[in-house]
Amino acid sequence: MEKRKRTNALKDDENEDNIWWLVVQRGLAPSFISLSLFALLVRVAVSLHPYSGAGKPPKYGDFEAQRHWMEITLNLPASEWYRNSTANDLSYWGLDYPPLTAYQSYIHGLILRNFLPDSVSLQTSHGHESYLGKLLMRWTVLSSDVLMFFPAVFYFIVVYYSGSRTGCKNDWAWHVAMILLNPCLILIDHGHFQYNCISLGLTIGAVAAILSDKDLLACFLFSLALNHKQVLSRLAPFERGIYEDYVANFWCTSSLLIKWKRLFTIPSLKLLSLGATVSASLPSMVPQIWAPSKQGFLYGLLNSSLSFYLFSYQVHEKSILLPLLPASFLAIDEPFLFKWMMHYALLSMFPLMCRDELILPYISLSALFILLYHAPGGRKEKRDALSPSNLKSFVVVFLVLCSLVLHVVYFAVSPPEKYPFLFEAMIMLLCFSQFLFITGYTNIKQWMTLKDSALENKEKKHL
Repeated sequence: MEKRKRTNALKDDENEDNIWWLVVQRGLAPSFISLSLFALLVRVAVSLHPYSGAGKPPKYGDFEAQRHWMEITLNLPASEWYRNSTANDLSYWGLDYPPLTAYQSYIHGLILRNFLPDSVSLQTSHGHESYLGKLLMRWTVLSSDVLMFFPAVFYFIVVYYSGSRTGCKNDWAWHVAMILLNPCLILIDHGHFQYNCISLGLTIGAVAAILSDKDLLACFLFSLALNHKQVLSRLAPFERGIYEDYVANFWCTSSLLIKWKRLFTIPSLKLLSLGATVSASLPSMVPQIWAPSKQGFLYGLLNSSLSFYLFSYQVHEKSILLPLLPASFLAIDEPFLFKWMMHYALLSMFPLMCRDELILPYISLSALFILLYHAPGGRKEKRDALSPSNLKSFVVVFLVLCSLVLHVVYFAVSPPEKYPFLFEAMIMLLCFSQFLFITGYTNIKQWMTLKDSALENKEKKHL
C-alpha cells in the first residue's frame, strides 16, 4: 500500500514537470482563454476613450507619433527612415526607435493604407484623426496584445507552475488576471496610445525561457525586446535634461532641493546618473552572480528595473511599466508588495491620465484591479514583512488616505499661481518614497533567498 502511494506521488511529480499535462489535465488553458477574452473586452472599452494629444495641434501626441512612423516607413525607403530631409522632418516626431519598431510601424501602416490610404499619405496626413483612422490605429494595438503579450503570459504561467512549484487552479487564474489586467499597461497602451505590449511580451517570453532553461531562446527574445523599445538618439536623450515632467524618481524629486540642471553640466549629470544606476543595481547583481537561482533571478529583475527607474537618465512616468512587470511575476509570492506598487504606480501616472482625459478608465481599472485582487478564492496575503498588522496597518491606511486625498485635490482644486505644479510635486514625493521603500525591501528579500538556498544545499549535503 505504501509502495503504491509512493509510486502515485512520483507519478504526480513527473506530471507536474510535464508542461502539457499541466495545461490540459489541470485546466489551465480554459481558464486562460476565459480571462483573455475578458481582458480583451476591457482593452476595447478603454480604447473608446481619448488618447494622447487628441485634437491638440500642432504636434498632437503619442498617437500621432505612432501614426507618423507608419507614414514614414510606408512612403520612404529604409535608408531614409532615420535621416532628416524635406520628406522626413525629424523635428516632427522623427523616428528614433530601432529598426524592429520601424518594421512594426511598416506592417501596421500596410493595414491602414489598405483600408484608409489618406491616413498614412506622406506629409498630407499629419494630424489625421478620422473615425476610421482612429479605429484602425486602436485595432493595431489590440492585435499586438493578442499576438504578442497574451501568448507570452501563457508561456510564463505554464513554465512558472510546472516543475517544483505547486499551486491550485485559483492561484493560476489569479496570477493570470494580475498580469493580463495590469491597469497601468492597459491605460498606457489602449488609452494614452503606445505599443508597450510588444516589448513587454518579448521580455516575458525571454523570462519564461530562462526559467525553463532555454538560454538561446531567452537571448533571442530579449534581444528583440531591446531592439523594439530602446531608443536610438534618445537612448540617453541628453538634450532634454536629466528628468522630464514630475516623474517619481530620484533626480526629479531631489531637484526640489538640489537644482541639478543649474549646478551641473550635461556630461557631469551623465556620469552621476550612470554611477547612481550601477551602484543601485549592484546589491541585486551580487547574490545572483554568487549563487544564481530562478527565484533570485525574478527578484533581481525587479531590483534592477527599479534602479533604472529611480536613477537613470531621462525617465518618464510611463517607465514604471518596466519594474511593474517583474513585480507581477512575483505577485503570487509577494501579493501585498504587488498591490502596493501598483497603487503608487497608478498614482504616479494620474497627472498624465488627467491631461489625456482618461479619468473614467483610470478609476474603473483601479476599481477592477482591487476587486480582482480581493476576489473570493483569490490569493491571500501572507504574514510577511509587508503584510499589514498593528502599527503597519495604521501606516498603510494613512498612506492610502494621503493618496486618495491627492487624487481629489489634484482633480478638483486649482494650485496657487506661484506654484502651478505643487500637486504634481506632492504626488511625486509620495510615490518616490514608496518606490524607494519597495526597492530596499526587495533587495533584502533577494539576499534572503540566497540564504535560504544555502541552507537547502546544506541540508541536502547532510542527507
